[in-house]
Amino acid sequence: MNRSLLVYPLILIVFGLAMFAVVEHGSKLNASRFTFHVSRPPSPALQPSTGVGPSASLLANLRQNFEDPLTRLFVQLILIVLAARVCGSLMHKAGQPAVIGEMIAGILLGPSLLGWLWPGFFQLVFPPASLGTLRMLSQIGVCLFMFVIGMELDVTQLKHQARTAVFVSQVGILLPYLLGVLSALWLFPGLAAPGTTFLPFALFIGISMSITAFPVLARILEERGLTRTNLGSTALACAATNDVAAWTVLAVVVAIVKAGGLAPTGLSIILAVLFVAVMLFWIKPRVTGWLGHAALESGVPGKGIMAAVVVFLFACAFVTDVIGLHALFGSFLAGIVMPSHGEFRNSLRVRLENFSSVFLLPLFFAFTGLRTQIGLLHEPAGWLICLALIAVATLGKLGGSMFAARMTGINWVDSFALGALMNTRGLVELIALNIGYDLGILSPPIFTMLVVMALVTTGMTGPLLDLSDYLRARHALRTKLI
Repeated sequence: MNRSLLVYPLILIVFGLAMFAVVEHGSKLNASRFTFHVSRPPSPALQPSTGVGPSASLLANLRQNFEDPLTRLFVQLILIVLAARVCGSLMHKAGQPAVIGEMIAGILLGPSLLGWLWPGFFQLVFPPASLGTLRMLSQIGVCLFMFVIGMELDVTQLKHQARTAVFVSQVGILLPYLLGVLSALWLFPGLAAPGTTFLPFALFIGISMSITAFPVLARILEERGLTRTNLGSTALACAATNDVAAWTVLAVVVAIVKAGGLAPTGLSIILAVLFVAVMLFWIKPRVTGWLGHAALESGVPGKGIMAAVVVFLFACAFVTDVIGLHALFGSFLAGIVMPSHGEFRNSLRVRLENFSSVFLLPLFFAFTGLRTQIGLLHEPAGWLICLALIAVATLGKLGGSMFAARMTGINWVDSFALGALMNTRGLVELIALNIGYDLGILSPPIFTMLVVMALVTTGMTGPLLDLSDYLRARHALRTKLI
């Protein structure tokens, strides 16, 4: 210890002398005579003095540092994640799914509230030039989310509930879809995006009316302890069947819009069918062997397995994007073909879902909120149209599913509860709406109206289930008295 105390000052002296000698020698060297044509912004230190005081210069320097893309992205991530967690916790305490709070958080951070109350800060944190990175990260989060949805589909459950699930889900798609297309006749002249035609607009309005958010529905059933009941298993089977049908229709619509003609559309659909066939009938039976039985039975996928799964996920997303569909469809298929041996699927789902739901999905909600402009509905006519869309969506989805369930022999109260669950739209609805917005089909006003519709119909699920519980208890009491 004493020797090190003596040697350390000598080391510092030698280091200082060596640095001085190198700098002194380097100052006598000539710079390169080659000319490099590189455009650089002028350095603040080289700009002429304007007589500004030190404090103003310091503030200007801090502002310039804040405008660095990475620094701004960090600020955006902090605000988005905090707002999502706070709003999600508040909604959970209020008896609503946390996803509703996260959706509301995205709207609060957008021009509807933050941009209205504090426009200077909003433009500083969320300038249009910075949204490209936010959009890419949010799309990765949605791809991971769709992969998890695909893994949560239980094919055996669909087989056991095939008759009810297929009938209820198909009626629950066809009726609201038809009502949506009919509504498009009224909405198209004033609310379609410039340059779009009636067919894609009508198809997207129909899709927005007919989607059920399978993951949100599953969370509601789990929180209420209904997963293992007849109502819960029927609702999960119907929602899963609905999801498959709705995403298939959406894939066809996206192919039609992107292709822009009959022949390219037909080619995209043929390639999509071939890809689905390859995934389900060739890749799915072989995935278990590729990953290894030992790795699957262990229940905790290692780094190599995780890397292989993520590469496979993004490769499937890449293929569907190149075909002319959306990358989300490839992610969804990748989740469906994952093996269900042991605890592998559940462990993989938990790992990916925790990362995407806490970090990446709030970015998607925020990006959607930045597109949602509640101020566009400032006139009474706008709010009346929005209320009409909510009524049409509820009538088609809740009403259609309820009457279809009653026709399969389910009592009226459980049929009503099933219809309320199928009326849940949530995040899946926002994904479809963003696809329509990106394709230039939905204008900002109709996009905002449909986002509000998704929030309201999802928020209705809890109170409607409480009403069904009350009706069920009242019926049981009346039966007991009789």
